[in-house]
Amino acid sequence: MNYFSDEKEWLWLFEHGLDWDKIIPLYFQSFPTEDGLQNKEEAKDFLKELLTATGEWCGESISARREELERIGAGELVDGKTIPSEPLQAFYQEAKELEIFGANAPKEYGGLDLPMSLGMFVMAQISRGCISSAMQMSFYGSIVDMLDRFATKEIKDKYIPEIIAGNISGSMCLTEPDCGSDLGALQTSATPQDDGTYLLNGSKIFITNGGGGLGLVLARIDGEEEGLKGISMFLCDQNESEDGLNFRVMKNEHKMGLHGTFTTEVLYENTKAHLIGEKNQGFTLMLHLMNEARIATAMQSFGGLEESLAYAKQYALDRKAFGKPIAELPLMKRNLEDYQTEVDAIRALLVDTSSYYDIYQRLHHKKCLHGELTKDETDQFNEAWRWTRKRTPLVKFYATEAFTQLSTKAIQVLGGYGYMCEYPLEKLHRDSFGPLLYEGTSQIQSLMAMKDLMKYVMKDPKSFFSNVFSKHPGLGLISGEKEWEKEYRTVHYRFKKKLVGLMFNQLRPDTENIFDVSSWMKLDEERVSGLMIHAETLCAALSYMETLRVLCEHATTDEERSDLFFRYKRLIKPRLEMIYHDWDERN
Repeated sequence: MNYFSDEKEWLWLFEHGLDWDKIIPLYFQSFPTEDGLQNKEEAKDFLKELLTATGEWCGESISARREELERIGAGELVDGKTIPSEPLQAFYQEAKELEIFGANAPKEYGGLDLPMSLGMFVMAQISRGCISSAMQMSFYGSIVDMLDRFATKEIKDKYIPEIIAGNISGSMCLTEPDCGSDLGALQTSATPQDDGTYLLNGSKIFITNGGGGLGLVLARIDGEEEGLKGISMFLCDQNESEDGLNFRVMKNEHKMGLHGTFTTEVLYENTKAHLIGEKNQGFTLMLHLMNEARIATAMQSFGGLEESLAYAKQYALDRKAFGKPIAELPLMKRNLEDYQTEVDAIRALLVDTSSYYDIYQRLHHKKCLHGELTKDETDQFNEAWRWTRKRTPLVKFYATEAFTQLSTKAIQVLGGYGYMCEYPLEKLHRDSFGPLLYEGTSQIQSLMAMKDLMKYVMKDPKSFFSNVFSKHPGLGLISGEKEWEKEYRTVHYRFKKKLVGLMFNQLRPDTENIFDVSSWMKLDEERVSGLMIHAETLCAALSYMETLRVLCEHATTDEERSDLFFRYKRLIKPRLEMIYHDWDERN
């Protein structure tokens, strides 16, 4: 099984779902390239060949090892260090041979410098084969990216080539005991030393791959202010000590799922560390990593979701009851079609979001390392960042929630067999709860989405409210508008109208000064809290609308895609009406 070339949806999205006209010039400065690629089409063919190779690797080797890694686990904890198990080491070795660790890393350090969107495709492929493997893999490229953008040249030269070679990996160390989402309350301290380094003291919990060798750690420099503004970021090397380990892994958690990953507690006792970026900029730098991490987590969930449904569908085709495959029984047929519709729609949303993120990431990289952007680049950067910021909480929310919900449905397709450990669906379902929780729960994503929406409204209330009514579907036909575009405008207008009603009823703004920004700044905590209780349903509605928007654009690109648009509209319309009813009832 090839998770790329055997899947028509991935093939279509590779060709049409990514903005190649913007992405290709950002990575291939001129043609012919030093590798002999003559033009844009040859560059795309090259990337397609790479995805075909990784699709085979994930569909054959990684998936075949999934059960063994689940049974044996990630490895052992010995004297403060993690020792990978045999199946995890085999995965690392294959990734090293395929040069996966350096796929998105700069060529100057030995990387391949491939588009970030390609990396997101591969993340979904690996996750479909084995989510635990994907999690362990993610802490190579993400650490390279952070060091490349924000570390000193000395640190880059020392560590990036080692990560690309697969000799060391890293972790992002944020969470502390009794300090989860409230990062401003962290207690890990950093004491300056005469040689410019720092000594860290404290502990972190629930750290994925905490024994990989490197850690990007959030801590507060002695004397700096409390809260988020006083947090800095540091790099720790576990082996950078003349007397034992520089930091120790104290525990590897026993989890409900994701048994093939290390989830650790890390202890810092006078741990030597190097400042990354500027003092007190740790939270800002962490947010940069969070965008990638949350989109990647959505891709991880999607890989598991895709595998869950694929297995259930194949079972339904093979299993016979009442003289025919159960996939042909009316209710089962309808359910499977609805499940597939949602999977295909989420995939489209994820790829579209990856495209924007790729453009933003590349231009941000140029800005960090080479200074100002041109006017055209600045316009591209701002547009890509706007969509990346808007979509990040939505894709994380939607994909992770769908994985848990639809893996439940997949188990039901198998009936009692789905509950048995000899079938893979019970494992996939257990695994689904990990992505649902890490990188910010669905509730955190919902509050982020609501916060962004409020910022948008408060920035220009007149534009926001006027925009709703100017798009009334009855105000006139748009020349050449397709049927699906009309349908999208109708659904979108009803959503906007209901959203405005919710905001008016909950926030109760001063209607005489509704277009005055200052009047919105005076909203009291009680009224804002009233809106917050709707954050989760609002995030779900935003997710559905953004997905429908993408499917509408795809149908305009290729009319054959209109079928998916209409199927998805039919699927989400009753969900939206239930959300609107909830908004009305709780006003």
